[in-house]
Amino acid sequence: MLEFQKTKKENVVRVAPFFRGQMTHVSDFSLCYQFMWHKKFTPDFAIAEDCLILKEVYAGREWFHYPLSRTGDEEAEKRAVALIEEYCREKEMRLHFTNVAEKNVPWLVLRYGQDVSVTNIRRWRDYLYEAEDFRTYAGGKYSGQRNHVNKFKKQYPDWTFTVYRPEEQEELVAFLHEYDAVQRAKDSYLADEEMDEVYELVPEIEKFGLMCGILRAGGKIVACSIGERCGDMVVVHIEKALRGYEGAYPMVAQQFALAFTGGDVKYLNRMDDAGDMGLRKSKLQYLPCEIVGKYNISPRRAIDAVAHLPTIETQRLTLAPVRDEDADVYARLAGDMERNRWWGYDWHEDAPSEHPQAGWFLLFARDLFREKMELPLGIYADGVLVGEVVLHRFGYHAEAEIGVRLLPEAEGKGFAAEAVSAMCDYAFRKLELECVEAKHFRENPRSGKSLMLAGLRRTGEDETYLYYEKTPKM
Repeated sequence: MLEFQKTKKENVVRVAPFFRGQMTHVSDFSLCYQFMWHKKFTPDFAIAEDCLILKEVYAGREWFHYPLSRTGDEEAEKRAVALIEEYCREKEMRLHFTNVAEKNVPWLVLRYGQDVSVTNIRRWRDYLYEAEDFRTYAGGKYSGQRNHVNKFKKQYPDWTFTVYRPEEQEELVAFLHEYDAVQRAKDSYLADEEMDEVYELVPEIEKFGLMCGILRAGGKIVACSIGERCGDMVVVHIEKALRGYEGAYPMVAQQFALAFTGGDVKYLNRMDDAGDMGLRKSKLQYLPCEIVGKYNISPRRAIDAVAHLPTIETQRLTLAPVRDEDADVYARLAGDMERNRWWGYDWHEDAPSEHPQAGWFLLFARDLFREKMELPLGIYADGVLVGEVVLHRFGYHAEAEIGVRLLPEAEGKGFAAEAVSAMCDYAFRKLELECVEAKHFRENPRSGKSLMLAGLRRTGEDETYLYYEKTPKM
């Protein structure tokens, strides 16, 4: 299973090789972005199939970035997607992808079928430009930018643009403080956050191999740009200019392009507008060749469409939601540590105390259904609760795992096999699952007999479990 670790200042350089060759044109796949926003999004990362897999928390939800191969191997990225699915299933968490490049959307939609949510939020789309357009500002479409540049050059004939040197760090920070003093007055939360991270980034410019250019007028720093090479583009992460120096922004943008693009660097990614309409207007005026989509994709599982627990009748049994009046009996079943040993779960991990009230067990089971983590049904024989059958670990390819447990007095009567068989039938007919899986501890062969009587076949084993499955054709 995937093993994630925190993205920190100390280890962020480990992921740099994955960004340098990336061809998605998505600015989030860059070293600077991960460094500057790691506190806000608390990203974790894992490396598998020679792919970088990022996981972050946003708006209370965990998101997986689409895997990024170090070498651009799309098949490796697809294998990494399967590992993410497995991780979510084992952790019993929902699968949400973010920063999916447009070219990968059709494949994911086909993988998960029509029951999938796809969004592409406008404020987070990147602005991608032809680098040559910035280098020349040629033609009537760039007459405004060209006029501003000419005005700047005329007003400040002693202007210079130079590549940043480490000995200029103190001077660059002083410039940023001067710029910041005006910007903070706008009381923009995102702008404040960004500036805090800019100060942390400046000392790392050389270490991270960033591109930084400084524009001066009268020997004073009046503008700067900081960017990063990612594949055939340069991502411009930071571009700041002092107020009062008309034309400084188009001037520094052009000089940066002249210094750091050309050859096989064909594009400039000037990132998103964060929903700022003034910034959006400005970015559009520079005529992007593409507004790069960053798609969010959330596949749904079969259980997500189940609003209410069903009732299923068999020859001898009724599978139904556990009734309130059976809370004490259910607590005896769910709280039995011997039964839970074979169930593979210790309820103490979630209980509010060492000795919870009997009603807690039933409320907890109902919460698990409400959160769409499992579909539990009580097993009733002649109206008496004798056990429970559960579908859980729902996957993203129409599969789920089944489990069953009985009270001691109900064992040896074939109830387990009958309940499992009926639940599998419901899973295939109503939930349209393609496979129901099961497993049991090697030390518990009785469960295997019940599963096989219910029509499941054995598919494998390891040192802990024996594995089974059933499909609609069986």
